[in-house]
Amino acid sequence: MIAASSRAVNRQAAEVRGVFRSRRAQPGFGHGPLAYAGTMMGRRAYLFLLTVVAVVVAAACSTSTSSTTGTSSATSTRIEVAPAYTPVVVAQLGAPTFPFKGSDGKFHIAYDLGLTNAASIPATIESIDVVDADNRDRVLASLSSKVLVDPACTYGDCNRLRRLPSSPTDSTVIGPQETRGLLVGIVLDSLDDAPKAVLHRLRLRGAANPGSAAPTPMTYLAGPVNVSAGTPRVIAPPVAGTNWVAMNGCCGIGTAHVSALAPFSGKLQNTQRFAIDWMRTNDDGEFVTGDKTRNESYAGYGQEIRAVADGTITSTLDVLEPNKPGILPASDPELAKKITVETVDGNNIIQDLGGGVWAAYAHLQKGSLLVKPGDKVKAGQVIARLGNTGNSNAPHLHFQLMNGPGLVGSDGIPYVIGEFGYAGFVAHRKVEEMDDFASGRFFDDHLVTPQPRRDELPLDGVIVDFAK
Repeated sequence: MIAASSRAVNRQAAEVRGVFRSRRAQPGFGHGPLAYAGTMMGRRAYLFLLTVVAVVVAAACSTSTSSTTGTSSATSTRIEVAPAYTPVVVAQLGAPTFPFKGSDGKFHIAYDLGLTNAASIPATIESIDVVDADNRDRVLASLSSKVLVDPACTYGDCNRLRRLPSSPTDSTVIGPQETRGLLVGIVLDSLDDAPKAVLHRLRLRGAANPGSAAPTPMTYLAGPVNVSAGTPRVIAPPVAGTNWVAMNGCCGIGTAHVSALAPFSGKLQNTQRFAIDWMRTNDDGEFVTGDKTRNESYAGYGQEIRAVADGTITSTLDVLEPNKPGILPASDPELAKKITVETVDGNNIIQDLGGGVWAAYAHLQKGSLLVKPGDKVKAGQVIARLGNTGNSNAPHLHFQLMNGPGLVGSDGIPYVIGEFGYAGFVAHRKVEEMDDFASGRFFDDHLVTPQPRRDELPLDGVIVDFAK
């Protein structure tokens, strides 16, 4: 953990993990509440909590024998590439990963890379193809043009090339001895299409040798990544009842969580890559009615939080007072001074699910925690109530799975929910128009009859009905 006494680190932690934060506040720390990377060129964005993850640099596609899912299907085969001088070096940021099924019916693979120009002259990235390591002619995703850089785009398959820690860049040029992040997403129609490992074919203009004085066009393979390191854990929902919206969910660029690379514990981390900020509406699609400055006016406030699986509670925090809705602490000079790495997530519970997987429940209501470290809990057991604490400006539950017991220093891992009803979605446009109180009605695309779903992860903006 980073020392709470470091004001600079604490400030960055807070800015990187806000909820419903307006884009105009704290530019450069990309997070938007229902999505949307912070530096989005003056447009409004709002965001939810952001926590952080581990950045394990993978130089080859070998994997550990233990799986963070309890089911290991990783391969230890080393992926070879042709020896050559490669000015831009590629390394994975985070642990090996695996595909999961989203609520769009597709299978998704998401991970982050670091691209470092180790040469003495600039390198210009023209395109990066993600290819099957066993069939290098098979392109799984192609990143070029506006997919890499698009200042006009605020959300979607754009701006995947990032200035560190994670804000959109305005150019595909990487200066000498500079590093960029790359947020990679692969979408497959069938799990049968999933590769065991991938490589990245870089097309760029850069140094052909250490003494180059001018860029040269070149193409080469680099950056093997294991994408068959396990299978997603199937969990019960952390909340119950109807009208829940999956805010800041996977996998579009511009959401607070997918874009949440940040420097913690000596590494670039994204513990929230697959996190969801769960907010509830009433039957009219309103998050809040009545006095918007009172937490009790929000449909989700005080709702029961439930354990998503059997397991053991490893840590809790239950000392923080509720925030006043509409004000993000990190955006207020006085409130920001009080935020530390330990308190940015608000009152929270960390649960060990076994098999190298931990669950995090954050922004909980003070005094509502019903568990303590060491307690054994069962799936579906009520463990707390939804609140508005830490760096949050509207009541919600931040939930994620990770491969370690800390909200800082762990890597976010994919998961799926066993059963839920797909009840439509909240369009990105509606979220961009949302004020700091989350006012308005958001059921423009609500289904009268929810569709039953099994073993899927609700994607960003999806409206979900759970069993009561």
